Amino acid sequence: MLENKFWTKNEMIKKVISYFPNGSSVNLGIGLPTLVAEMINEDLNIFIQSENGVLGVKGRPKKNEVSPTLINAGKETISIKKGASFFDSALSFGMIRGGHIDFSVLGGMEVDVEGNLANWMVPGEKITGMGGAMDLVNGAKCVIVVMNHFTKKGNPKLVKKCTLPLTGVKVVNIIVTELGVFKPVENKFEIVELANKITVDDLQIEKELIK
Repeated sequence: MLENKFWTKNEMIKKVISYFPNGSSVNLGIGLPTLVAEMINEDLNIFIQSENGVLGVKGRPKKNEVSPTLINAGKETISIKKGASFFDSALSFGMIRGGHIDFSVLGGMEVDVEGNLANWMVPGEKITGMGGAMDLVNGAKCVIVVMNHFTKKGNPKLVKKCTLPLTGVKVVNIIVTELGVFKPVENKFEIVELANKITVDDLQIEKELIK
């Protein structure tokens, strides 16, 4: 079965982390990207920033360490590393918009061959808003999208042209799914690496869109 060839969520996150040089600053979107904070090796000395005003997120706290005042932008409780700092939203978004965040790791609904990203709404469904995503995709030096390769209906999320409302135009640098790692290059998806025994046919992407 195809499922037996998939990377697990942890394997996907390990691929994401492999792109971080020592000392990088990283902002994590809600959902799957938050696993980065839980899995990252402390020896890498990565500084995880949350746009609600934290620099130095370390991951999930132990049960006896939970504090209602320590949360990330997704309102999840967090722990912090030694030397962490706290600040207001104005300074936080100054970091983001000023280009001081090295990596932004976000989830996605669609990414197309131009590097356009749709990840914040489906028309007709209830939404809470875009949050800081449109700032993050434009302010970070590198945008990594980590997401499931297929929709719930079984359609690939790597598409020729996004049909959902866009978060950012020509902003995506790297895409990690359970089937592999891809880059939008010259209006095609460059295959950087495929998972396990995955083949090009398994991707279910039109052949002319693959490099």
